[in-house]
Order: sequence, then C-alpha cells, then structure tokens
Amino acid sequence: MADKQFDVLVIGGGPGGYVAAIRAAQLGFKTACAESNPYADPKGEPRLGGTCLNVGCIPSKALLHTSHLFEEAEHSFEGQGIKLGGKVGIDVPTMIARKDKVVDQLTQGIKGLFKKNKVAFLAGHGSFESAGPGGYTVRVGNETVEARHVIVATGSRPRHLPGIAVDNKTVCDNVGALDFDAVPKRLGVIGAGVIGLEMGSVWRRLGAEVTVLEALPEFMPFADVDVAKEALKVFTKQGLNIQTGVKIGEAKVGKKGVSLAYTDKDGNPATFECDRLIVSVGRVPNTDGLNAAAVGLGVNERGQIAVDGHCRTNLPNVYAVGDVVRGPMLAHKAMEEGVMVAELIAGQAGHCNLELVPGVIYTAPEIAWVGKSEQQLKAEGVAYRVGKIPFMANGRALGTGDPTGFVKMLADASTDRILGVHIIGANASELISEAVVAMEFAGCAEDLARICHAHPTLSEVVHEAALACDKRPLHF
Repeated sequence: MADKQFDVLVIGGGPGGYVAAIRAAQLGFKTACAESNPYADPKGEPRLGGTCLNVGCIPSKALLHTSHLFEEAEHSFEGQGIKLGGKVGIDVPTMIARKDKVVDQLTQGIKGLFKKNKVAFLAGHGSFESAGPGGYTVRVGNETVEARHVIVATGSRPRHLPGIAVDNKTVCDNVGALDFDAVPKRLGVIGAGVIGLEMGSVWRRLGAEVTVLEALPEFMPFADVDVAKEALKVFTKQGLNIQTGVKIGEAKVGKKGVSLAYTDKDGNPATFECDRLIVSVGRVPNTDGLNAAAVGLGVNERGQIAVDGHCRTNLPNVYAVGDVVRGPMLAHKAMEEGVMVAELIAGQAGHCNLELVPGVIYTAPEIAWVGKSEQQLKAEGVAYRVGKIPFMANGRALGTGDPTGFVKMLADASTDRILGVHIIGANASELISEAVVAMEFAGCAEDLARICHAHPTLSEVVHEAALACDKRPLHF
C-alpha cells in the first residue's frame, strides 16, 4: 500500500504544476505537488517555481530592468536635464544579489500559497511505478504516493550543442547567463531567440561587446516580417552584432576565454573569440526520469508527452501540461493549461486557446504578438487588411522619450475579425493583452476602434491601428 493517498498528484512545481495544484485544491481535491530541483537553494532543498521563477522569466526580467536603468542613466538622463555628477558605474554582485532576492521572495511565496490552499508539498523526484484500480502509484523520493489523477508538469531544460561543453562559468546556458560575476568584455551568444536576445541585451547595456550567431538564414522568422525587420535595425543600432545563417562548430575554452569555430552565411570558415559564451538554442522536455514505460505513458521521439486539446494523455486520468507537451514553451501557457486540467478533473469546462497565447521578448524595445503574422496569412491565402501606426505619432511615447516601433493589426478583409496583432515598442508586453481579449471573443478591428482609450497613453496606438484597418486613423 502506498505511504500517502491523494485525489490529485502534480509532478513538477513550475508555473504549470503549482498553478494546477492550487486550482485543484480550490476545487476541493486532496492535492499534492512533488518537486525535486533545488536550483540554487543554499540549503540544497527543492524549490518551487520551476525554471521560470528560479532561472528563467523572473530573474532575467530583474536583470533586464537593472541594465535598462543603467543604460538610461548613461545615455538618456542628460538629455532630459538630469545631472548625475560623474560616470555611471555598475556593481554586478549587487545587481545579482537583488535578482536573487526577488527570486527568493517569489519562490517562498508559492510555499505560502500551498499552505493557504492546503496543497501538500512533497520534496522529491516523482516517477511512475504502476497503475491499479485505485489510480497510479508514484515514487516521490523515498516514499510511494497513490493518486486517482496525475498531472505531469516536469518542464524543460536547456538544449546543448555537441562539441560545446557547458560549465555555466565560461560557457553558459540560461542558468549561468544569469550569474556572471562581472561584465565580460566580449560576449558570444549562440541563438537569436528570446533568451539569446534578452541576455545579450542585458550584458550589452552594461558594456559588453556582444555577437549573436544564429543558424537560421532569417532573423526572428517566428515574428511578423515587419517586426523582425524593425527589430534587426534597432538591435544593430544599439550595438548587437547579429549574424544569421551560420553553422556552429566546436568551442575550446582556454585561459583567455572561448574560441568558437563556425562557418558564416557565405560558407567561409571563421573563428570567434570571446570571454564568455551563452548557448541559447532551445529547450528539451524533462520526461526522461518519469519512468513513463512503467504505465505505458505515450512519449514521442522529441521527448514530448502526447496529449489532446485538453491535455489528456493516452492514459485515463493522467494529464500533462506546459513544456512537456505541444505548443510554445511559455510559463503563461503552462499556467492556463494547469487551470484547465484541474477544472476538467472537477467536471467543469476548462479552456485554453493555444491559438491566442501571446509571445513576448523583453528587450528594449519590447516585442509582443498574438495570432497570425502577415506572412502566415499570405501563405494561407487569407484576404486581410493592415493597420500599422508608429509610436512616433503618439504623445505619450514622445513625452517619455521612447517612440521606437509600431503597432500592426491584421484584420479579415471581409469580416473585419482581428487575425493578428504585432507590437514592437515600449510596454508591448502590457499592450498585447488588449488584443488577446478582443481576439478571444472574436472581436473585430471596429470593436477596438469604438473603445475610448485614455489620453495620453501608449494604448492609443492600438486604437489608431484598429482605425487604420479601415483607412481612417486620426493622428497619423
């Protein structure tokens, strides 16, 4: 007999897992959540929050904020009449310590939420042992747990490259990139995705010479083509050296740093020398240690757990959410799936629309999007109209001194239904939510055009873009 019995057991304490556990407990289920990763806990104890809170979303945003303030103080304050009275400096250990404090506060906060909602926190690695009439037996650390329903939310880990050994000191993935003890003079970044651009931006702002090497022939092919063009122009002007179409070779670490062999887009062999190297080439689902075969859980060749539209696996009463299943590896997507699954277990109508999960890159300018891009609509043969308005036409953007970028709205040519919204500019991560709400409820550009937006705000650019879909903008 198992040591403990629960209605719902969640394996993994990241965003998808801890949110699923809390919602299940709110719905009246006896719920437990198992987590084994200590991340950087000084006592070596398992920490809740997963990659996002410990070594991903939250710490990277803390560093992005500090580095943005530094760059503003160094280059923008004087133009606004602010005198600092000397050269601006950065204390990297203090910056890192502040980041760690933010992380500690949030991870401890989840423990408080578990206590408030009566979720049992099981410290240990969860893996399947067997299936029976009472549910599933799962080993968590040194004990066995039986649960009628199991939610797998074990997240993902950084993908590494052959020939490049990551030690998270000189050659780093996203974990080591958050804990530099000093600003490197020369920084190399492999991969021009979200992590590469964000971490490259952090250390460039603080004084590093940053080169980004991307294997794909086009920059940011996942974004709308206009946004990608604008981003490349802005990032290049800021000082990021971005090279696309490269083929990465081996990296050798010596006393003077890293020597990376690669082939450029023209097929010429080259060598790149840097003090530190960040490898950011995607992530891999954490399903290796689940012992999925013991119960026949379906896992594909990519390590993903196969699920349907409601995150049901091939096994009755076993669900999987977040990075271990199809769809974007995003914390907010995992959270929505976690809530959906808990509500489905309770017999409610859980919901998560994968077509309307917003994407965000927290660079400066920020980049955010939801729905289809213009190139996707062209490929699908969909007739559409475009409303595109620059922040330069907005009073609030000019007043804050940050008028870079634009809002681009795509609407169906016949129905006016909003098909996609793409933003590059200040606070794009906040502005995109209005578009998500409108699109979730099948809103049209005209609907947004009829809404009164506060003045002066950046949200007025979204309003103008909606008007521009009907060729009637008022301020551009």
